[in-house]
Amino acid sequence: MSFLFDVAYAMAPAQEGDGQGSMFSLLFPFLLMFAVFYFLLIRPQKKQAEQHRKFLSELQKGDEVVTSGGVVGKVVGVTDNLVTLDVGEKIKIKVMKGNVSRAYTVTKQPAPATKAAN
Repeated sequence: MSFLFDVAYAMAPAQEGDGQGSMFSLLFPFLLMFAVFYFLLIRPQKKQAEQHRKFLSELQKGDEVVTSGGVVGKVVGVTDNLVTLDVGEKIKIKVMKGNVSRAYTVTKQPAPATKAAN
């Protein structure tokens, strides 16, 4: 049992003069971790959310969009909270404005290059 107490005493931090140096050395890793989290996680997420809000406010008739459920359609009506999408022949659906995730753009892949016969 005394073995545990010997280990506990051995792990105690060394006592310094006024203790100010140890306070800074204890807080520095936490401040560093907060700075890393802020610049790698929080700030980019806020920037992305602001871009999405701007995109939603600029929605207008004729835009092709993708919803969060994967439905692709053309905007035929926009209100404060709802967007009406035309998804096919005479098929219109209403979705919440917040569920529109991004604009739909078709990107054409370049044709694969054929090998020249030698």
